[in-house]
Amino acid sequence: MTKPFSQACENNKNHILKALQPALQNAGSVLEIGSGTGQHSVFFAKKLPHLQWYTSDREVNHQGIKLWHDEVQLANLHPPLLLDLNYSWPLNKVDAIYTANTFHIVSWELITRFFAGVNQHLNQQGVVCVYGPFKYKGEFTSPSNDEFNSLLQSRDPLSGIRDFEAVEQLAVQYGLKLLSDTAMPANNQLLIFKRQ
Repeated sequence: MTKPFSQACENNKNHILKALQPALQNAGSVLEIGSGTGQHSVFFAKKLPHLQWYTSDREVNHQGIKLWHDEVQLANLHPPLLLDLNYSWPLNKVDAIYTANTFHIVSWELITRFFAGVNQHLNQQGVVCVYGPFKYKGEFTSPSNDEFNSLLQSRDPLSGIRDFEAVEQLAVQYGLKLLSDTAMPANNQLLIFKRQ
């Protein structure tokens, strides 16, 4: 198998790291949901050695993630867990949960299940970091996001760029408070929530 590669991961990793560092400075463990190619996990585990970084995804992506991990052999980087938002999560508690470019891919029902899982598995005072595109007051932040949303929904009507206000309201229902909403390159955002 050829090692998977995402140019978007390469483009955004330094910008995300800069925003993540203060949010994760007091954390000891992070669960990444939807690790995809595995590129983010390798980069962040290397740059944030105080963290135990747990990757997870559906089984179809595990081999690619392992190829990235095998190249670096980091003690704080863990093999991918089998995690499907339709089912229970295969771990106990963590200090932080990170997910990138997942909310516009999965259905709203699975986003609800994501926050239910956060409620069960995030330690007190833990943080949740969500990266990706969002709409604000029903409006896209750029014409390209509008076009991207149309493409997503043509492939899967249950997917699409989410309303920030709806995501924040759902997070609040599960005991989270928004700490920051940082604009990122390529019309993305990084939302950071904290468990109250």
